[in-house]
Amino acid sequence: MAEIVKMPKMSDTMEEGVIAVWHKKVGDKVESGELMAEIETDKATMDYESFHEGTVLYLGAKEGEAVAVNGILAIVGEEGEDYKALLNGAQEEATEEKKEEKKAEPQKAAEKIDTSNINAEIVRMPKMSDTMEEGVIAAWHKKVGDKVEAGELMAEIETDKATMEYESYHDGTVLYLGAEEGSSVKVDGILAVVGEEGADYEALIKADQQGGTSDDEPTPAAKEESKQEEAKSEPISSGSSSNNTSGSNGRIKASPLAKKMAEERGIDISLVKGSGDGGRIVKRDVENYVPSQQVQAPAQEAAAAPAVQLPKVVGEESFEEMRVSQMRKTIAKRLSQSKFTAPHFYLTMEINMDKAIEARKSMNEVSPVKISFNDMVIKAASVALRKHPQVNSSWLEDKIRINHHVHIGVAVAVDEGLLVPVVRFADSKPLSHISAEVKELGGKAKNKKLQPEEMSGNTFTISNLGMFGIDEFTAIINPPDACIMAVGGIKETAVVKDGQLTIGNIMKVTLSCDHRVVDGAVGSAFLQTFKSLLEDPVRLLV
Repeated sequence: MAEIVKMPKMSDTMEEGVIAVWHKKVGDKVESGELMAEIETDKATMDYESFHEGTVLYLGAKEGEAVAVNGILAIVGEEGEDYKALLNGAQEEATEEKKEEKKAEPQKAAEKIDTSNINAEIVRMPKMSDTMEEGVIAAWHKKVGDKVEAGELMAEIETDKATMEYESYHDGTVLYLGAEEGSSVKVDGILAVVGEEGADYEALIKADQQGGTSDDEPTPAAKEESKQEEAKSEPISSGSSSNNTSGSNGRIKASPLAKKMAEERGIDISLVKGSGDGGRIVKRDVENYVPSQQVQAPAQEAAAAPAVQLPKVVGEESFEEMRVSQMRKTIAKRLSQSKFTAPHFYLTMEINMDKAIEARKSMNEVSPVKISFNDMVIKAASVALRKHPQVNSSWLEDKIRINHHVHIGVAVAVDEGLLVPVVRFADSKPLSHISAEVKELGGKAKNKKLQPEEMSGNTFTISNLGMFGIDEFTAIINPPDACIMAVGGIKETAVVKDGQLTIGNIMKVTLSCDHRVVDGAVGSAFLQTFKSLLEDPVRLLV
């Protein structure tokens, strides 16, 4: 039976969504949890995953057109089914609803919770990076009942890129905290309530929740109820007991995000107990799922053991599971998207570093800061990019952006993953300036003090593992760049020079290219220029 798919409200201020991309067209099959469209809201472009199964019978808008919240996004049903009566009925119903809404406006206003006399304000989770979707409370510096002033440190919040300090913008008493340490809060979710001591913060929260909440992130009240239920409930038993997560048609009731997380973690979602509406499996259920112990092999199998007497080995299987940090989640998401959407190809070149070694030694005798080989690589790459702007570009689906400025991203390894601080306008900076800046940014990265603006805007990225003894490797392109260069260590090896076999210092670099933007000849020409600059480093000083 055909069903209408309505435009969801994807942010608290969203009134309409623009269809950025359709991933399904009329006549295509679609399954629950499958990506159907990319929708541009007032805050971001977000993926829309279908909650319906069947054939796409009708699309309510073309790409680039807007659909109001709760407007008709699509109709999904059985192939060949007549949906026109349903469409006409929905349109008439929408018209009648608008009329009823106008009539009911005075009544609705009366039903709304009056918060005008509540001297308190909701503190929301800020968006601390361009890719941040939620923040984890690393540490609270205030507890309920404490006084807080504007500018005072209130919490440390772990984003997808760094742990950052949150300073209060409010004065008053902390009346409520929206999450415990180690728990996450979505961007724009309730972080805390601050106001006059004794203010009715519960009514304020209730009024804020009148618009509804998502399945994957329960309200603070729901969190408390869930905790109480968990305390009363028995542990999940293994065997043939049912989790009661299947619908009447036998399909597992689970949110698209929960299905995706279960697939990524290798979890059979039918074994997960749902805590959402009607037993629906949501994000927190997958996160909290602990597999039951495997049944021991039957004793009969022991009887089939070979007659040879083997020495008895005593051991115990064990493992450790670590919580995936926000940084690691984002690295996984961004690089998976890059690897599986951008067609990578690789170009490797050997560079004789004999002259670069001599030049570095001379430069460090007069330089105010110690210049590293990585600094020379950054400078040589930035100068080469100026001559080959096609490599300094980005794929934007319907167009290619060729950047006239050179911002080099420098990959830095930290305990939880990888950060990429950006050296801006690297082509116009002397080596000593680049060296000082890279050292400063690297120190901030390791101490988790980098600001979002220091990790954005890259047009080309360099990943150097030479200091770890790596001779050669390939790297995954760092969006939105079209290329990334992997740099190996300098190694003494036999080379032929002027017809004679001698010892030379060789460094290998591999350029990963997005074939949608950069062709082999373009990437090769860039590497030739880069090679010539390092093999004659005096040109870097001109």
